[in-house]
Amino acid sequence: MAVVIDNSADVEKAGYPASDTTVDQQKTSSAKAVDLDALAKELGVDPRRLLWKIDVRLVPMLCILYLMAFLDRVNISNAALFSMKTDLGIETGTRYNVALTIFFVPYILCEIPSNVLMKKFRPHVWLPICMFSFGLVTCLQGLVQNYSGLLATRFFLGMSEAGMFPGCFYLIAMWYVRSEAQKRYSFFFSSTTLAGGFGGLLASAIGLLDGKRGYHGWRWIFIIEGAVTCVIALTFFFLIVDFPEEARFLTANERAYVKAKLAVDVGDSQRTQKTTVKDVLEVFKDYKIYLAGFMYFGLIVPSYGYAYFAPAIIKQLGYSTIQAQLHSVPPWAAACGASMISSVFSDYFRHRYLFTMSLTTIAIVGFGILLGEHHNVNTQYAALFLCALGLYSSMPIIVCWTTTNFGGHTRRGVGAGWQVGFGNIGGIIATFSFLATDAPRYTKGYSIGIGFAVLSMISCTIYLICTQWENRQRDKGIGIEQWEQLTTDEKSKAGDQSPYFRYGS
Repeated sequence: MAVVIDNSADVEKAGYPASDTTVDQQKTSSAKAVDLDALAKELGVDPRRLLWKIDVRLVPMLCILYLMAFLDRVNISNAALFSMKTDLGIETGTRYNVALTIFFVPYILCEIPSNVLMKKFRPHVWLPICMFSFGLVTCLQGLVQNYSGLLATRFFLGMSEAGMFPGCFYLIAMWYVRSEAQKRYSFFFSSTTLAGGFGGLLASAIGLLDGKRGYHGWRWIFIIEGAVTCVIALTFFFLIVDFPEEARFLTANERAYVKAKLAVDVGDSQRTQKTTVKDVLEVFKDYKIYLAGFMYFGLIVPSYGYAYFAPAIIKQLGYSTIQAQLHSVPPWAAACGASMISSVFSDYFRHRYLFTMSLTTIAIVGFGILLGEHHNVNTQYAALFLCALGLYSSMPIIVCWTTTNFGGHTRRGVGAGWQVGFGNIGGIIATFSFLATDAPRYTKGYSIGIGFAVLSMISCTIYLICTQWENRQRDKGIGIEQWEQLTTDEKSKAGDQSPYFRYGS
């Protein structure tokens, strides 16, 4: 396999001949080409052992980080089943829905700035700061005395959590080639399903503290889960890894090999280049970034609808508060298992489109059953399994597909931030999809879920058609003449805009 690498200090230190060049259809005429197997032998690196080393240091930490982020975000749905609504005077009307909605305002606006700041300050600094912040806000949420206090804490929770999801996806994308990425993305994303299930179990246990030290059970949910988050954040300053170019747990030879392997997939990472406003705006000239946003947006609406209202939906089936918390766990567990299985096959076949289409269809079937069945409790509960496993298995595939199709630090950072930020506008819609006045049938909520899932499928199809058309154009050599006229700096910033880049399907 041939690979394009730059004349980095690590490669030169390793003694590899940086001047050894070849030119073929895979590379530009100025590229430095090396054989990965030969490079591994020259550097004394075992690729499999190195990949395992990266996996152990990177993925589990990010899983724990996002598990706590998602748990602190949606634990309000568990708290609502206790006396929170009554204590804060939001048991009627749409006040509860507004409290859910206000989270997404800063969350949407701060996605891209957070990724830019993470590149500047480095992940091991930025991510723990964000984590400690949303843990502290979660604790304070357990102390609010009125509706205004709840709104304020939800707003700052959204601001402090904004960088978590796109930041983690951005970091993973900078460590793995596309054929390796899906299993890691899905393993990371499974933390959301674990948080959903774990949240139900934890809430049912913490709820038993009702009345302790004068606090109702719902307050203890926020206080305990927020405090645990803060403690973990302090340790993560020493545990979160940085980008490959600065990874201190790798040797110089290992860094050189990782950079070379990544270069064959997406070209130069541009890690050392500063990101300017012009660079960010340049990314928005690419129509594919908008398609990626709609692909994710379409699934966010039903996904957050499920995350925020599944406990209430289950309680409407005739269960007590504690039983509803416990019955919310199995669908999340099923989603976790389905996500991991689908990711293995998606990576094996190196294909994303058919997997996300089939999984989204499963979710639509689940919503369809909930729309049509109103008497058989077991059937309704089974339909929730289909909704959860379909939605939460498809989402990581979509984000992996589009994020790894962006080349370089700037395009991936901005692309991931935009996709997640724009997609989470759907969270605002989701918070008003399931109103108390629509219980117990929630016809509007299920219908909205189906409609937006179909929107995601349409967007995925258009994205596939467009990217494969671009691949065919590049196979014909279209764009190479203009490419050769660009400066070295312009080429290094092009990322997937290079005529030698091929989009995955």
